[in-house]
Amino acid sequence: MSGVAVVGGQRQRLRDLGGAGGGGGGGDELRHSDGPWMRAAGGAEALHTQLGPVKSELETAHEGVVAGTAGLEALTELGAVRESWQRRIEAARGECRSLAGNLRDVARAQGETNEAVRQSFAPVATRGGGQ
Repeated sequence: MSGVAVVGGQRQRLRDLGGAGGGGGGGDELRHSDGPWMRAAGGAEALHTQLGPVKSELETAHEGVVAGTAGLEALTELGAVRESWQRRIEAARGECRSLAGNLRDVARAQGETNEAVRQSFAPVATRGGGQ
């Protein structure tokens, strides 16, 4: 049963998916584009960059708090909250950096797979129109 797929509840052979005569051609070919993957990677990188100055901005915003609240119990809790946010910001930046690389890897791998599949069909396509 090699080359058989179930599509919409019906069995179809791979050659049937290529259009009339099974020769491929036409506009019914599955095509891959790395555009969406690369745009998503760019978005993840942009978010990584935008989060960069947030940690120092948070520190700057808390500088005056210590002087004005000396002796208050909430100061300790405020410091713990600030540290928690700093950890979260750094974790988010790291995740964005990692995600951008992974998305680019997917685009590259799909492109390589598509090329390998195309090349594997080349001998069949040259024999009598793929029949």
